Amino acid sequence: MDSGDASGHSAGVDDDYESLLSTTDAELLKQAWRNEKAAPEILQFEAALVQRSREQIQLMEETVEEFSKNSVDPLTVSLYQMDLDRTLFLLRSYLRTRLQKIENYAFHIQKTTDLWNRLSKQEQKFAERCIDDMEQHLDQSVLSKLPHGFKSHLKQSSLSLTDDMGKLTLLYTVYG
Repeated sequence: MDSGDASGHSAGVDDDYESLLSTTDAELLKQAWRNEKAAPEILQFEAALVQRSREQIQLMEETVEEFSKNSVDPLTVSLYQMDLDRTLFLLRSYLRTRLQKIENYAFHIQKTTDLWNRLSKQEQKFAERCIDDMEQHLDQSVLSKLPHGFKSHLKQSSLSLTDDMGKLTLLYTVYG
């Protein structure tokens, strides 16, 4: 009975090893992309995976170019090009999804330390530019037309202790 358990356990370990070997960076990138699309909050930036994917893309581009120059079978070149296109799509879509979340929730992300630390340095710079642009636009289009106590982009009045951007829309409708 022990040998049956051991062989069953061994088969489980072999299956785990096989699944680990079959998990490529392309599969990991696909999983990261799916997770990011499905999560309501921004997830931790996968810096190492993105870097490896960029390096693989560069290698694939060089390989396709070399195969094209050396008259390798067009079907083989096409297969390599499809793999390159798939990886490019996944990487771009992953990054685009993150940027959309940053644009939509920049104020919230900046206020929440945990979320802010999930961003890459480039994403943090992007978020800061988005916040600056939104503040400038809001100030020029709405806040400059409101009474003095209502000129904060986060609070409905200087007496308010909480952030309240939602009520600013109501004020714009009333005073606009």
